[in-house]
Amino acid sequence: MDLGIKGKTALVTGASTGIGRGIALALAAEGVKVAIAARRRNLLEEVAKEIVAAGGAQPVVIECDFMRDDAPAAIADAALAGLGSVDILVNNAGGSRKFALDTGEEQWNEALTLNFTRQRQLTHKLLDQMMKRNWGRIVNITGKSEPEGINGAFCAKAAMHSWAKGLSREVGKHGITVNSIPPGRIISEQILRNYTPEYRKWQSEHEIPVGEYGQPEDIANLVCFLASPRGRYITGTVIPVDGGLRRYQF
Repeated sequence: MDLGIKGKTALVTGASTGIGRGIALALAAEGVKVAIAARRRNLLEEVAKEIVAAGGAQPVVIECDFMRDDAPAAIADAALAGLGSVDILVNNAGGSRKFALDTGEEQWNEALTLNFTRQRQLTHKLLDQMMKRNWGRIVNITGKSEPEGINGAFCAKAAMHSWAKGLSREVGKHGITVNSIPPGRIISEQILRNYTPEYRKWQSEHEIPVGEYGQPEDIANLVCFLASPRGRYITGTVIPVDGGLRRYQF
């Protein structure tokens, strides 16, 4: 299927490994010129080499720490300088760790900043140029709505869903869609670090209806569709990609 996004431009954050890397590779394979942003430049350079080796355009590499106050402006400026415009924004950067009942304000602020505030700020830095062209796609890689306990990242992802829904109602008339994708168990650096092979096998057999953990391309395939003209009538949604893991019905 020709998705009709060849020649478009995209900024993918958190693109050095895992889901972000998979999304960048998939968009580039569709003929999109990408800017890739993350903290570790050496890993970004590897992604860039892989894209070029596969026949894609040379990506714009943006090394940046998302916790810096100037990160949204720096990333947006670098992407616009390298690409000329940003048609597609994929907010993928983030991170999660368990909280305790006595977790302090510093850790709460870190979680909310990394998983909500920076994505919101970056998006608003790029909205005007999308609106001027009457076309844009914003896809947020978020998180599940079934927290096992207290976790600042889960709270931030819930804020992302609420903000994205509201934003979609404001910018739809400008040809811009805004959607969120909460991944399930997708093989990544973090998953391999946090879950043993034995637990992954048990969960695949007992809790995931399709019987296995997902791959980054499972997320990337949906991102490419939502980023395309074929996804023009899908906005304000939260679409889990989790192999059926979550038990909520909508």
